[in-house]
Formats: sequence, C-alpha cells, structure tokens
Amino acid sequence: MDRFRYCVALILIANTSLAQTTFNGWFASNNLFKINSKLSVHLDVQVRSTDKVEYLSSFLFRPGINFHLRKNIIATAGYGYIHNRRSMNDVAGYVPEQRIWEQLILNHHAHFVSIQQRIRLEQRFIGKFQVVNGDFITGGNRFANRLRYFTRSIVPFNGSRPFAKGVFGAIQNEVFVNVGDKSAVNGKFFDQNRLYLAVGYRLSSKADLEAGYLNQYVSGVNKSLSRAHIVQLAIYLRL
Repeated sequence: MDRFRYCVALILIANTSLAQTTFNGWFASNNLFKINSKLSVHLDVQVRSTDKVEYLSSFLFRPGINFHLRKNIIATAGYGYIHNRRSMNDVAGYVPEQRIWEQLILNHHAHFVSIQQRIRLEQRFIGKFQVVNGDFITGGNRFANRLRYFTRSIVPFNGSRPFAKGVFGAIQNEVFVNVGDKSAVNGKFFDQNRLYLAVGYRLSSKADLEAGYLNQYVSGVNKSLSRAHIVQLAIYLRL
C-alpha cells in the first residue's frame, strides 16, 4: 500500500527538481485483425521523436495473438521490438530492446461511455551500449520485468450507444512499475506515468482517427526525473 501511495504522490505532485522537460511528437497505429470468433492478431506500431522533433527517438513494433475469452475479455501474448536512440559523451546511436509480453483487457460501459482496463506484464531484454574511441557500440542485454496498468474511456459527443460514427473525446492513463530485480532499470518500483487527452473521429465501427496531448512523467536513476509534453496522432483499426 505504501508503494502505491508513493506512486500516486509522484503522479499528482509536480516536482521542481525535474531533470529536463522535452516537447515530442508520437505517431501510433493500433490494429486488430480478426481471424475468427476466438482469435485475432494484435499489431501496434509507433514512431516517436526526440525533443523538438529533431530526430527519431524510438521505433516500436509490437505484434501479438489475442484470445477472446468472452465478448468483453481479451487475453494477449506477444513480442515487441523497440529501436531506441541513446547518447553518451555526445555520441548518439540506436539500441535495440526486445520484449515478451502478456496482457488481459476488460471492456465495459457506463451508460454511453466505453471503458477499457488493461494490465500488461513485460519481460524486457534491454540492449547494452558503450562509446569506444568515439564509436557507438551495442552488444548484450540486461533483463527486467515491468507491470503496466492502463485505463481508457471514450465519450461519444452524440451520446449514442452503440457508437458507430462521429466525434468523441478520449481520456486515458497508464502507470508503469518495475517488479523483481530493478538493477537494469532505475532501481525503483515506480517507473513512469502517462496521462493522455484526445479528440477523435470514428469513421465507422472499424476505424478511428485521433489527436491529443500526452504528459509523460518518468522517474530515472537516483533522483533524476523528467517530463515530456507530447503531441500524439493515432489510428485505430478493427478489421
């Protein structure tokens, strides 16, 4: 309980000792391809920029297999490849991270508002890097586990249920915590929080377009903290 109180305090209280604030752009494509009534394919592709959209910060490719346990409950197992930009001694390069992940999604409604809750466990193989004689060198990896809790609500502006077409508002939040051995990451239980507000348009029951603002708060090694102000464009396909 004390750990969760600590997480909430970090999320709600602005800290004046933040190491840096950045302004980034993200693009996300979230896709579901139905195979049959029990199985579907998950594919999440993201591109993220560095501060002021100067360079590519990360490329994320995350496929998975969905198991539709009930109409509103989905279990997923998948793989993730992340290409991250890192720097040391003013030398920059890209470092791979590979993940195995498992998640459970619960979808439900409160009147005409749709609500999704998701819990995800990640086994992370984080690439190592070093700078030798001015050259950026990668090799080997470090292992870490991370747990994520995500919740998202969609509010149709026309108040309809089912919501088939039109403008909507979206609000979501995701908390990340490290579990097990934390020496490969920041050494702490709390990792980061992402709060997101957006406006979108549902083209049909199979496609949404969305644009919004994401506030990312990250706890680094020792006392370092950072905040990112992010403009995100997203596409959701359900085919």
